Amino acid sequence: MTLPSVAELKAQAKRLRAALAAKGQNISHSQALELLSAQLGFRDWNTASATASRPNHMVFSVGDRVTGTYLQQPFVGEIKALSKMGSSEHYNVIVLFDTPVDVVTFDSFSAYRSRVTCLIRADGIAVKKTSNGEPYLKMKPLE
Repeated sequence: MTLPSVAELKAQAKRLRAALAAKGQNISHSQALELLSAQLGFRDWNTASATASRPNHMVFSVGDRVTGTYLQQPFVGEIKALSKMGSSEHYNVIVLFDTPVDVVTFDSFSAYRSRVTCLIRADGIAVKKTSNGEPYLKMKPLE
């Protein structure tokens, strides 16, 4: 899923505001923008707007189904949280796996993870790497 343009985000916020007003909950336009930004996994409207303004913005959002590898083990899961880390091009992501992933490669024991937090770039590749040079996490949208 790609992030809509700033104009479309503002239009969505306007529709959200109208829908809430129809139910007797009046909020300002800026509050609607902040709610929409939070729903998309951004810290605030300024972060969402800046990301949507850039041509190479994040292709992931909260609720997206993703697949890939975590510690070189395959997974399918859902993005539960996503936030931009300051002014860097890095994002903190939390992924909930459909099936827990065994992150130990030894036959003698296992250690399963069902939820992980990782620092990624906009392309879904982890910033940090294991000792063999592989990124901790590689993910892409589930097709």
